[in-house]
Amino acid sequence: VFMSAEGRPDALGQGERNIPSFAFPEEAALALSRAAEYGQWKARPKGAVPTLEGFDADRVSAILAEALRAGPGWLGADQAGAVLAAYGIPLVESILATTPAQAGRAAQKLGGKVALKADAPGVLHKSDAGGVVLGLEGARATARAASAMRKRLQGEDDLRFQVQRMSGDGVELLVGVVNDPLFGPVLACGSGGTTAELQLDVQVRLTPVTDVDAREMLAGLRIYRLLTGYRGSAAVDLSALSDLLLRVGAMVDAHPEISELDLNPVIARPDGVLAVDWRTRV
Repeated sequence: VFMSAEGRPDALGQGERNIPSFAFPEEAALALSRAAEYGQWKARPKGAVPTLEGFDADRVSAILAEALRAGPGWLGADQAGAVLAAYGIPLVESILATTPAQAGRAAQKLGGKVALKADAPGVLHKSDAGGVVLGLEGARATARAASAMRKRLQGEDDLRFQVQRMSGDGVELLVGVVNDPLFGPVLACGSGGTTAELQLDVQVRLTPVTDVDAREMLAGLRIYRLLTGYRGSAAVDLSALSDLLLRVGAMVDAHPEISELDLNPVIARPDGVLAVDWRTRV
């Protein structure tokens, strides 16, 4: 750092050498820190894209081709769920109904407490639109809740009802993908639930995702301590969570028709992970 009144000495830029100089020591220290971070990044293990089993890429291609015949847009919950299931991504048990009476029968079939969710092209943030009712029990209560939901969302065409078994407690995460015009599919993982956008706790990676990428994404989250056990709580199944990230990354890398995907929340527990809500745009 040459702190002269005339600024950077001319001699530093003469000949084949171009020696950097900064106006103040703080700027030099910042530049050195960035160089050190870059060196650490280059020295890190590159990892490998693992060979995954238990998925059906041909089935996904067929579902996406059929959906795109109607033009680009959001898939229905059943189509999106079939795509995810074909890649071995664990989903909460769910039944799709077209009428309140069918929703009631679905609740009776699942047994216990259920969640009722709206499934319509225009309802993306279900809870904001009044399209989510939790903790329903029995056919009558579920059918009544579905009738009330239909009145609230009467402007939505092709409204259907998704009846799901309540998933139980766990750490809520978000796993999502956007297809960037320059970089291609970009995988994100972060704090989930309805406050995900407020917490801004997220890690992103380009696809294809390696095993090192998946581990580093989880370890880089502020909620990582919740995942490894916090104040007496049990640690979640990190290997299952990493496997989910790898499967989502492999799916969007193999199927560029998927332009956007959200799994929110993904419930992580000691016995595994479970996607509770999902949406996919092609």
